[in-house]
Amino acid sequence: MKKRVFIAVLSFILLAAVSFPDHGYAELGYKAKPYPAMYWEKIRDKIVQCVLCPRKCVLDAGQRGLCTARINKDGALYTLGYGNPVAVHVDPIEKKPFFNVLPGSRAFSIAVAGCNMRCLFCQNWQISQSRPDETLNYNLPPEAAVDEAVKSGSAFIVYTYTEPTVFYEYMLDIAKLAKARGLKNGMHTCGYINKEPLKELLKYMDAVNVDLKGFDEGFYRKMGALAELQPVLDTIKTIKEEGVWLEITNLIIPGQNDDPEEIRKMCLWIKDNVGTEVPLHFSRFMPSFNLANLPPTPVTKLEEAYRIAKEVGLQYVYVGNVPGSSYENTYCPNCKKAVVRRIGYRVLENNIKDGQCGFCGYKIPGIWK
Repeated sequence: MKKRVFIAVLSFILLAAVSFPDHGYAELGYKAKPYPAMYWEKIRDKIVQCVLCPRKCVLDAGQRGLCTARINKDGALYTLGYGNPVAVHVDPIEKKPFFNVLPGSRAFSIAVAGCNMRCLFCQNWQISQSRPDETLNYNLPPEAAVDEAVKSGSAFIVYTYTEPTVFYEYMLDIAKLAKARGLKNGMHTCGYINKEPLKELLKYMDAVNVDLKGFDEGFYRKMGALAELQPVLDTIKTIKEEGVWLEITNLIIPGQNDDPEEIRKMCLWIKDNVGTEVPLHFSRFMPSFNLANLPPTPVTKLEEAYRIAKEVGLQYVYVGNVPGSSYENTYCPNCKKAVVRRIGYRVLENNIKDGQCGFCGYKIPGIWK
């Protein structure tokens, strides 16, 4: 009971600062209601198997998947993550992070509680490690979400903060409506999703940022993700193959995934499998959740990772969570000049003209219109 009260209070604190107009349906305290889930199979009697993500949870009546958002109700699978976001914000697109996408534009950002990983270092653990029926939520059906995104002046709707896969049906329905209204869709994901639902979703996605948490199977197990590396790598390759703009984020944790050789192997894999033009963000770890005992990532470690990635041949490499670093800027691979200058999430200068370097005319890959 104490845990539920804590989660509810914390959720209210998190949401209280959100600038989000109340039009009757945007009520705090909205309770999750079961909604028919996609991608599941009946095993026998009332036992079902979810096939949305590689976990393929087998559930008896009343049981939930590890994500806590999908539940077997009397022999059918339902999601508790439809129309009830725990967080709704208007953010800079750079916060997602997308750096080769519409610099300085707004992103209408949505999250439902839950996640299909259990990372010890989660920066948003208050909502990602909670159940969608235990948090204070908005009542925001897909049509209303798109209406609000349009009113906010956002170019993108981005599914983020928690793991979008666990509110797949809600995200998919919003994305379809958003596309029809001329908005773009993006998501920040751990990449733990099966290929069939991923490919269906990518029909409506314009940009995806994948958290590649490390480049070692042991790291994924040790750090509590309770996952495997290969499905994440498969997701990254599928996004690229489907022609959706891809960026990758690697959170560097001191003493855990900061070995230079491991970083080099990861960068070589990116180069060989999805190309040198895919942006790679090295993000600074800050003490959080079950790793609050660790120090922040030394800036020197992030700079070392940056140099390794550039030595391997990656063209667009960034350092995140270090406001003021010159490695926040986008540089033209040809003339080496900064075509986009940033401090944190703020764009100071944008010299990209029609997708080209404003200084030398070199084509800069990304989404610029």
